[in-house]
Amino acid sequence: MNLNRRACLALPLALATSRLSAQTSAQTSAEPIRLALVEALSGPFANAGEAVFRNLVLATERVNRAGGVRVGGVRRPLLLQRFDSKGNTEEAMSTLRAALDQRVGFILQGNSSAVAAALIDTLDKHNLREPQNRALFLNYSAVDPVLSNERCSFWHFRFDAHADMRLAALTDVLRDDRSVQRLYIIGQDYSFGQHVLAQARVMMAAKRPDMQIVGSELHPLGKVRDFLPYAAKIKASGAQAVLTGNWGSDLTLLVRALRDVGSDAKLYTFYGNALGAPAAIGEAGVGRVLAVAEWHPNLGGAASDAFYAGFRQRFVQPQDDYVHVRIQLLVEMLAAAIEKVGSTEAADVARALEGATSAGTSMGAWHPATMRAADHQLQQPLVVSQMERVGTPGVVHDVEGSGFGFRTVRRLAPEAVAQGHSCRMTRPD
Repeated sequence: MNLNRRACLALPLALATSRLSAQTSAQTSAEPIRLALVEALSGPFANAGEAVFRNLVLATERVNRAGGVRVGGVRRPLLLQRFDSKGNTEEAMSTLRAALDQRVGFILQGNSSAVAAALIDTLDKHNLREPQNRALFLNYSAVDPVLSNERCSFWHFRFDAHADMRLAALTDVLRDDRSVQRLYIIGQDYSFGQHVLAQARVMMAAKRPDMQIVGSELHPLGKVRDFLPYAAKIKASGAQAVLTGNWGSDLTLLVRALRDVGSDAKLYTFYGNALGAPAAIGEAGVGRVLAVAEWHPNLGGAASDAFYAGFRQRFVQPQDDYVHVRIQLLVEMLAAAIEKVGSTEAADVARALEGATSAGTSMGAWHPATMRAADHQLQQPLVVSQMERVGTPGVVHDVEGSGFGFRTVRRLAPEAVAQGHSCRMTRPD
């Protein structure tokens, strides 16, 4: 990769965000702590990558406004750099190497478990080969459980609930929905989608043995432009509900196709509350689309409301309305870990993150979370919510200016969705 290409791949956040006060700039004039976002910022999933970037912009700005991160008596700012993987594993590996060449110590990625698995493997080898230039991988949304089980790594921390945790919450609600007797499962054909399809079958067999699974299939990731044939099959099956882990354009196009064929099946989704899905399904989704996440804007409470208001003040366009507590938590817990050890060395920070809680963050009082040391999987609450018209009870905020928002159906404590693990982690000396 030539130097010009690397420069294009690594545009610093400073070029995009010049909103810090003069006082903060003076406080954070020391060498920055650099974070590399390795994500699809172009191609079919660019909307998801840009949405993550906005969340990270908010998180890093909040830390910097507070004076940055204290390391050895010096306050250092966080500096976020963009590396466009184009949603491609090979490109992600290339951008990772570019970030490591620049001695970036913290790698952030999440939109694709297949990419995350490759990053973990590459980073494991790099850290062993170059102990003087080690880095951590902080994962905000790659949710294949294998990443914190048999493929776990000392250098990887996951801040999102993994697929089995999300499925546990979602299928608990589906279990209690006695109007559903016929279920269709559809997903993206890669590691995450394959796991969701298989595990959904297992969980529903245990929770609702009377429920008939009338279809299950996988489709190519990010390559299907016309989901009408899939939607037609779902409608023809007589499914009363569809369960899917689809995300990005694969979700939006699927729900549009289901709307276009006139399907009245409920949608039990991982990500149906954002990135165009509510607007795509429109009025037909009222009372029928459910999603699972660690938080949503209508959760309620003064602190939660203030958090959401801060995001909307920073990003005012309706289409930019995609905000996650877990991304803010990732940045604040990282900053706290660095301050705790007074170092940015990867192994030191990793040990400080093990067992760390949200107590020292701005969300600690209303979002209890703990980074489990044994497998580096964050344990946190999950919320299942249902799409309704804005203004109905429990729905103060809509999503992306669509006129539709989500109300809480069930909130599950961390222990209610916790899963066992098979991680056997190799730790550095």
